[in-house]
Amino acid sequence: MDIHEALYTTRAMRRVTSEPVPLDVQARILDAAVRAPSGGNSQSWRFLLVDDPGVKAQIGPLYREAMANLWKTLYAPRIAAAEADPDSDESKQFLRVQRSSQWLADNFEQVPLFLFGFAQHDSTGGSIFPAVWSAQLAARAEGVGSALTAVLGIAHRADVARILGVPADERWHMACCVSFGYPTGRWGVAARTPAHEVAYRNVWGAPAGFEVPAPLWPTTSEENK
Repeated sequence: MDIHEALYTTRAMRRVTSEPVPLDVQARILDAAVRAPSGGNSQSWRFLLVDDPGVKAQIGPLYREAMANLWKTLYAPRIAAAEADPDSDESKQFLRVQRSSQWLADNFEQVPLFLFGFAQHDSTGGSIFPAVWSAQLAARAEGVGSALTAVLGIAHRADVARILGVPADERWHMACCVSFGYPTGRWGVAARTPAHEVAYRNVWGAPAGFEVPAPLWPTTSEENK
């Protein structure tokens, strides 16, 4: 797969089938992930793969509770605004994301595979994210969808760590949880705010110096291949 196709089409795929992700596919995804850039090549992080139904049954209710609290608090104004103007493009996009996010919460136990990322001596957990992104790109190449969430690390970090048997005295910080499975939907370029609207140059607020009104991939030549 062309690198640009992977970069542009690796979007959050929350709705997945219950078909297991084979171990050889998991191995290829994780082997690619550990090649990611790491400060000092220390790899001071660990992945924990979860596919056991009993473990998922313990974590699922915690995830649903955390998501319910997010909808009621942080996202309440956006939900109200979207419901007040449901026909706008922004509202439609937000409500689609809300529905797919809720689907993942409601069907947590049926998702075939989760990857929990833990960073050591790093309270932000940021050191693991290049490896996580590499895992998601590798999964895309295997036809496996993924979606990253940090909600469990915010709302139920200690509970999840206990369920997963993470040593309490080794300063592991749960950075993220990523779901993996074969998607029920189609791959595509995700709608995003244009690059020039979220980037500045040299000083905050200064124009980036370029404009990207539409995705630069695929090009016409690639579409006709």
